[in-house]
Amino acid sequence: MSEYRLAEKPTLDALKGMGYTQLSPEAALSMRQETSRALLKPVLIEALQTLNEGLAAEDAEAIYADLSTLSDNEEWQRRLRGAYSRRLAGEARDKPISLIDFKRPDRNRYHVVSQLKVEAQRSRIPDLVVFVNGIPLVVIEAKSPMKIADRAGQAFEQIRQYERDIPRLFYANAFNIVTDGMATFYGATGSPSQFYAPWPDPWPRQPGDFADDLTKDLWCLLEPSRLLDLLAHFIVFETDPESANRIKKVCRYQQFRAVNKAVDRVAEGTKKKGLIWHTQGSGKSLTMVFLALKLKTHLTLDAPTLQNPNILVLTDRIDLDDQISKTFVACGLPNPKQAGSVDELREAVARGGNGQILLSTIFKFQGSTEPIPSSEDWIVMVDECHRTQEKNLGAFLSKTLPNARFFGFTGTPIKKADKDTYARFSEPGETYLDKYGIDDAVRDGATVPILYEGRKTDWSINEAEIDILFDRWFVDVPDEKREKLKKKGVSLAVIAKHPERIRLIALDIWEHFKQVCRPDRYKAQIVAIDREAIVLYRAALRDVIAADLAKGGMAEAEAAVKADRMIACVFSKSQEDNKPSEDPEVAALRAELEAQFLDDDGEKAAKKAFKSSSDEPSFLIVCDKLLTGFDSPNEHVMYLDKPLREHGLLQAIARTNRTYSFKRDDGSVVSKPHGRIVDYIGVTQNLEDALASYRAEDVQNAMRDLDVLRRDLRQTHAGFIRQKRLMGLVGMDERVAANTVERMVAAGQEDDWFELQRLGRHFVKTYADLSPDPAILDFTADMKWAALFLRVAQQAITKDESLDHLSYSGKIREMLAEHVRATGLSTTVRLRNITDPEFKDDFDTAEKSEEELQEAFVRKAAELKRVTRELVDKNPAQYGRFSERVLEIIRRFEEGQIASAEGLKDFEDLTGGINAEQGAHDELGMSERAFAILRIMERHATDVDHATLQPAAIAVDAIYADAQRAQPLWFSMDGLRKTLRQTVRRIVVEHDLPEAKAIRDAVEDYAVHAYAAHH
Repeated sequence: MSEYRLAEKPTLDALKGMGYTQLSPEAALSMRQETSRALLKPVLIEALQTLNEGLAAEDAEAIYADLSTLSDNEEWQRRLRGAYSRRLAGEARDKPISLIDFKRPDRNRYHVVSQLKVEAQRSRIPDLVVFVNGIPLVVIEAKSPMKIADRAGQAFEQIRQYERDIPRLFYANAFNIVTDGMATFYGATGSPSQFYAPWPDPWPRQPGDFADDLTKDLWCLLEPSRLLDLLAHFIVFETDPESANRIKKVCRYQQFRAVNKAVDRVAEGTKKKGLIWHTQGSGKSLTMVFLALKLKTHLTLDAPTLQNPNILVLTDRIDLDDQISKTFVACGLPNPKQAGSVDELREAVARGGNGQILLSTIFKFQGSTEPIPSSEDWIVMVDECHRTQEKNLGAFLSKTLPNARFFGFTGTPIKKADKDTYARFSEPGETYLDKYGIDDAVRDGATVPILYEGRKTDWSINEAEIDILFDRWFVDVPDEKREKLKKKGVSLAVIAKHPERIRLIALDIWEHFKQVCRPDRYKAQIVAIDREAIVLYRAALRDVIAADLAKGGMAEAEAAVKADRMIACVFSKSQEDNKPSEDPEVAALRAELEAQFLDDDGEKAAKKAFKSSSDEPSFLIVCDKLLTGFDSPNEHVMYLDKPLREHGLLQAIARTNRTYSFKRDDGSVVSKPHGRIVDYIGVTQNLEDALASYRAEDVQNAMRDLDVLRRDLRQTHAGFIRQKRLMGLVGMDERVAANTVERMVAAGQEDDWFELQRLGRHFVKTYADLSPDPAILDFTADMKWAALFLRVAQQAITKDESLDHLSYSGKIREMLAEHVRATGLSTTVRLRNITDPEFKDDFDTAEKSEEELQEAFVRKAAELKRVTRELVDKNPAQYGRFSERVLEIIRRFEEGQIASAEGLKDFEDLTGGINAEQGAHDELGMSERAFAILRIMERHATDVDHATLQPAAIAVDAIYADAQRAQPLWFSMDGLRKTLRQTVRRIVVEHDLPEAKAIRDAVEDYAVHAYAAHH
């Protein structure tokens, strides 16, 4: 009830307030005509005739029939946007068909239906469905509060389940919404839960304009004109270059805001430019795609300036040009064309006036001063626009396209003193047209915060004292070599490449990596000062890793090969590389550079492998390459040994800010908490200076010191201990405390438990984030208690079969494994299946302590609950009694009527029964499905013997098996289903079985599931 009162009803009220008409499930069903269908037929027919003048009723019927069978989401998207035409009765050629009027939202019909049952193999009832012109575009799942914060939680799972079980409702779907009445998240069709996001900013309105957050959030997403704008311009399907899958993406709020500000500016026509800063990792390339899409199609508005604009997208690097070009092409934007040469570019720009999208690099304008006619027809988007002002490129661009509109995009903030960029891309008095800064992205979870730590201060390098450092560090080098080095000039690079320094840092990197990255399979980049340093680091790190692996018991030769494969180097070639040298050291370095160099294909393969979950490679060593434009979400740490400045520093550190979640084999989900910069050269000593050239508010928290985390840990620990004390749990061991809390919850103190759980999880997470920092040592005992208590209490209170629901990082799991052995508490993570050879181990009760017996009972209860539920899903008639028996044994155990050993004996008998049932069809010489039908018939015909039932069951099995072979989608074809029902009823009557109608219906319920499973 609370779900309806707190979430579903307020959502309905908000939608009705925005002009949606509520339909009862019954009214919607009469419009859908059958429970398995999803379109509201009369609404769609009426809309078609309203929006397409003179459309005959028979044509509207034909279009309805056509759309009823359309099952491809991307094709639906195209047709909704107007790419749909067909031959109408009496016409000689195809005519375009409008399904939605985007320019006049009031001409469409908007409905919302609650509890809409859709029948399929597994019928489902979503909470709310939003229809436009009778087409279901948004599914809303309303959940009771407290649970929405669980991002792997129930509501998201439910949406995924609907998408799987009632796909018909999602063929035309734009996106889905999950809300608990307070927090609201939306995600594209098919999105995993980590890609659901909030929409906090109701631009152009203010949050204060709304009565509450729910009304604001629903207005942002579903107010009719905004929903149509989202549908028309802010949904793309992108081809993942690695898997070749099509991935549907819906914009984030900052993309919607920035694009609409830019389009409004073009439509309004007086202002000609704007600067958009969207911090790295927040989807800047996609923002450019959405802007191009809206400028090209502008379905929701008309303006003379938007008739058929030409769009020129410029980058300042070939690889960025390639990256953006690939994003445009992957998103299916109309005719993007890469201009290969200056002449090609000039010719295409000069041609103008015909809706082109050109992609090129800014360098094509070098030296160009002749204006191109009709440049006012061009809209220019410049990526990383601050860099285009260098070498007068911006001036050449302005000379060539004097009347074009310019929108500059940047992933890093613009420096205060950078007057050129502001002059070129900002209107007078305006800094950014739209800004989505570092803190915004971290707050929204679009990126993770970046932490930094300075390491090995005795080896960091102060440039002002370079001469003194040289004499100190090179004291052991023979005099003549020291003089030779000094002659070359005592540079930062010379000192940075001191062999002992590199050896010690390589050792430190490996120790740090083992503790921070390896437990959760994260990766790291090492940024060396130059190309020589790359190969020096590679050799030193390889030796350190190989020695460590050998110490762990791996054969030396194998350890050396493994260490080699864990490191990849990416750098550019130099003409010096293959030159001979009389200096043996130089010759060796050049040979090694040649050996480690990767050509284009090798580099692509290394980058792809780095992004995968394999640990080969775990490290990428670079000096210039891959410091910008390279996205690998699983990169957790950057080891920095190169003095970077300003933009270079901001762009490099952002390599680690991408969000990343992965699912372990046991089903738990782990998310990357933050990125880390480990500084060996002293960059962060100059961080304040490096960032001082920006506006202070633009670079707040660009990197946060570990001190922040140390403070967080003290706070979360204090909060958890305070709540533990309030609940009287101090001094208890984990299991006693869990049982105490279970009793408290039963007595109605659920809120106290939720608060303790929240604080405990937070404490464990901040501990993991800071590990392996020495500051954690004071908190280790409490962390272990909290982590284990939460796990045991979760199991005791919710009887949850996913015994390890909490997504602890690998570091915490390793510590717990030790602690569990020490405390004798067992924590079962992996549930085994009944077919697993180890499944029966728990039934051996001899020589087990009471604690071990109890643990075995709890595990078996969870395993058998899952096994029987899956079997009941397949055939309730056949397996229902086993499921009831499991629950009965658990109830008797919980009420103290039986001990663990006795319960295990009952479970063993039950397992035998399930195995016997699963093999019973073989003894009768029947197929598994025919035997399942026999069991259904037995329930209704209790007095009839097997000899009579068996041929009837075999005949019915043959009917459905033939249907499945002939028409795999038989279960969604109402006419065919009806014919099959009649045939089954005839067979049942012919064999003189009672309750023919009940048997027919029960068999169909089973068949819809069993004879469509392989579809």
